[in-house]
Amino acid sequence: MSLFPSSFIDDLKSHADIVQVVQERGVPLRRSGTAWKGLCPFHGEKTPSFQVNGDKGFFHCFGCGVGGDVIKFVELFDKVTFPEAVRQLAGRAGLAVPEPEDSKQDAEGQRDRDSLLKAHEVAAAWFREQLATPAGAAARRQLKDRGLTVETIERIGAGYAPASRETLKARLLKEGFPLPLLLRSGLAVQRDEATVLDRFRNRLIIPIHRDNGAIVAFGGRAMEEGQQPKYLNSPETPIYVKGRTLYGLHLSKAAITRAKHAVMVEGYFDFAQAYQAGITNVVASSGTALTPVQAKLLKRFASKVVLSFDPDAAGQGAAARSSELLVTEGFQVNVAMLPSGDDPDNFIRKSGGPAYQEKLRHSRPYLEYLLDRASAGQDFSKDESRREFLNAMLAVAARIPDAAARDQFADRLAHKARITEEVVRTEIRKAAVHRQTAVEERTLLPLGQIKPAERGLIWAIMKDPAAAVAALAELDEGDLDGLSAGAIVQQARSLQGWPVDSIPRTLLERLNKGEAGVIDEICRQASPPGAALDCVRALKKLRVDRELAEIQRELSRLQEQGPAADGGMDALLVRKQALLQRRESLIEVESRS
Repeated sequence: MSLFPSSFIDDLKSHADIVQVVQERGVPLRRSGTAWKGLCPFHGEKTPSFQVNGDKGFFHCFGCGVGGDVIKFVELFDKVTFPEAVRQLAGRAGLAVPEPEDSKQDAEGQRDRDSLLKAHEVAAAWFREQLATPAGAAARRQLKDRGLTVETIERIGAGYAPASRETLKARLLKEGFPLPLLLRSGLAVQRDEATVLDRFRNRLIIPIHRDNGAIVAFGGRAMEEGQQPKYLNSPETPIYVKGRTLYGLHLSKAAITRAKHAVMVEGYFDFAQAYQAGITNVVASSGTALTPVQAKLLKRFASKVVLSFDPDAAGQGAAARSSELLVTEGFQVNVAMLPSGDDPDNFIRKSGGPAYQEKLRHSRPYLEYLLDRASAGQDFSKDESRREFLNAMLAVAARIPDAAARDQFADRLAHKARITEEVVRTEIRKAAVHRQTAVEERTLLPLGQIKPAERGLIWAIMKDPAAAVAALAELDEGDLDGLSAGAIVQQARSLQGWPVDSIPRTLLERLNKGEAGVIDEICRQASPPGAALDCVRALKKLRVDRELAEIQRELSRLQEQGPAADGGMDALLVRKQALLQRRESLIEVESRS
């Protein structure tokens, strides 16, 4: 069954102005007749080929082939799933999202996540209450010693967890949250069969939010010298995955969008100091290795990042890893260097916000920074050193998605290593090609290789799903082997039993960008390439032809072996005769229809 009722999806689309949704995500559009045009946000282009039709509620790029409705645009641009896109748009329009049809498990899971979010809200309020009590004096002093104002403390929602063992647990139980949920939330931990304690005790508490503002976890800093660990974080839960969250993004996303770049720091207090100093386009990685999901999340708001990590070996190693990932995801990356021994937190406290702003303004492009760092100590008068340096840089160059940027990097690399530019460019292009073959799924399928019968069946699936469902029931899985669009048809076959009207939309939700582009191209035809059932028979005939060709090749091979292979040939000849009869019957049915 469909995840959401069709009537709700139709209502949602009518409430969501696709032109506004596209423009809100920073895609400039200008009116062109009844539609709007602009540069495609899904591939690099200089001439606008991206078109949005507000009246019909769809978008299409004539350059890369991607297209769909407003939900599909949010899915692709925001890098979210179909249900997440629906919920985003529903929240924007003020519509209540209905529970999924016939999905008790999903409904129960959503109720559990809602309860976990509510528990975190109650816990955050309780931690803030404790910060204001006499017991929270030491925590308040620690925040004051860091130079944080009352306004900043309130903005980040800082709180305090007392040293007592079960006070938060008691508060949450009193609020009606069951003990199993407290354990699932990570707010409580079980020490033995009978003892359940508060996870956070005698710690300064920092709430961690999703980019939509919901509190999903906490970080707790030690209050005493020698208290271990120095930072204690919530475990991963149904509402919190560390590698999917960027600290502070809920506060800074609007400023990041306006500034068109983000400043990335490591820790909670690095973030707080920078934000307080007026650098409101800041976000924190929370001291963990940056993940592709976090990079895609940030890409929704900016395409440039200035990294400001600690200058020690660990910080610079993290900067290098994060930079390479960000470059791979298409970001322009700069690196801001601070004096040895400083991090953004203590640098701002010592030197002030304007001095830190100056360091950010003088940040260096990451690739230049990397070249200097990697070439330090190399003796380029030796062939071995030049080769070692080039090989190390090839891995970085291969991950640069833009060809022009790769060539620019090649020129700088050649200059550093004293190697001919053309040699370096050639090597980098080879490396980039090898990398690209690993991400081929985003390219469009070659339409010229898709057989007419495949086209006809796909057309019917989208335009006449009732006829397509009846025809698909006649297909065997082997009928799709070796077909260019076989994966699309197979995905449609998997939807048998779904409401017929929901199949076209549900199929599109399950396809990648390239496959959706193929469907869009095929559906531009006003009339079907062929009746659905005739297309199925044609595909079955193609399968017979493939198998006959394979048998003929094997017969030819056995004939070359001479009399010794006669036994094997007999079986193949029997199989060949059966296939010929099958082919004849398919042709006969075709001629009668």
